[in-house]
Amino acid sequence: MTRLRRVASLAMPALLASTCTFFTMAPPVAAAAPCLGGTGSLGSSGSGQGINPIPWLNGSDGRLPELRGKTQAIAHITGPRSPNDTIGRFRVLGTDLGIMWDNGGGEILTAFGDTVGLSDNPLCGLVGDWRSNILLRSSDKDLTDGMGIDNSPVDLPNHSKEIIQSQKIPGVEQTVIPTTGISVGEGPAATQYINYMSVRSWGAPGEWDTNASGIAYSVDNGENWVTDPLTLRPNVPGTGAENFQMGSYVKHDGFVYAFGTPSGRSGDARLSRVKEADIRNLTLYEYWDGGAWVKANATVATPVIAGPVSELSVQFNEYLGQFVAMYTDAGNSVVMRRSDHLESGWSEPEVLVSSRDVPELYGAYMHPWSKGSDLYFLATTWSDYNVMLLRTNLAD
Repeated sequence: MTRLRRVASLAMPALLASTCTFFTMAPPVAAAAPCLGGTGSLGSSGSGQGINPIPWLNGSDGRLPELRGKTQAIAHITGPRSPNDTIGRFRVLGTDLGIMWDNGGGEILTAFGDTVGLSDNPLCGLVGDWRSNILLRSSDKDLTDGMGIDNSPVDLPNHSKEIIQSQKIPGVEQTVIPTTGISVGEGPAATQYINYMSVRSWGAPGEWDTNASGIAYSVDNGENWVTDPLTLRPNVPGTGAENFQMGSYVKHDGFVYAFGTPSGRSGDARLSRVKEADIRNLTLYEYWDGGAWVKANATVATPVIAGPVSELSVQFNEYLGQFVAMYTDAGNSVVMRRSDHLESGWSEPEVLVSSRDVPELYGAYMHPWSKGSDLYFLATTWSDYNVMLLRTNLAD
């Protein structure tokens, strides 16, 4: 894959369903967990070389990129250089994405994609302990020096568990990746929702095939998740569901607005909505056809943000008084678009981080607790396969 259109953790063709026992720092991690195949690579860097969550093995020092202008890199959230010690506390050596939402009870929940730890079995190489996804929690409101992580759902001490299980069978279900999350309700009564995609296989750079997208929910603050089969949108051309394989949730005026994009990174973004209480009832969704909302007919949904749109994050920004959409464009730059309305009027893209400065950056997800002119977001670099916090000064 080219450096301009990398697949990152949304492309792990080297993963195999072999089994190994893994490196542990406390009680042993469960045996027979899948390790990474081949050389332990994660995805493809575009040059035919696998990437690794240990930056020094990729020819990188793992430091934060030195950015000038309106955007700065603040701190690593995961990995060897993270002050959160995710390796020792959660067995998270490498991971990506970092999809954030307010849980309605004073915390930010963050869902990550394919996650790996260290392996102590030479048959697995250095990296193993593959989980398709994990979740971390944070109550840190001072983001000026980074984003502190409080805890994580675990299956053993100091081991973040896979929250939505996958079969890990190439060509059947390679992995399951969260694409957006939201909370409905307040406090202990809140229900957490994740929209995920079931990835059947990885294709050319920036392309992959999904079986379906679906909704998982949790009534215990993300500790345990249930997948609802009635929320599945099979990836079948001509049904409209193929355009809602990845998503971004936004709550507004009593509705959950759900943006959707097809598999891969080259599609347009379309829009649906549903009353908050009905988020798991696909028959009650309405779709924007360019002029009106049409109930229960995804085929009428017309593009509201022209592609290519990659992993998408949308939220209302109080400082701007507008909705903001963030993603990486075809040139692999992090861009932002603004609009007074979710359905239309999106501005031309504004570059926040140029690919000339950080060509390997992807997956920009906005922090819900950004304040004033400071817009915080998480992004990943394939050169060390870990997540960092960045800040853009909107006053600039």
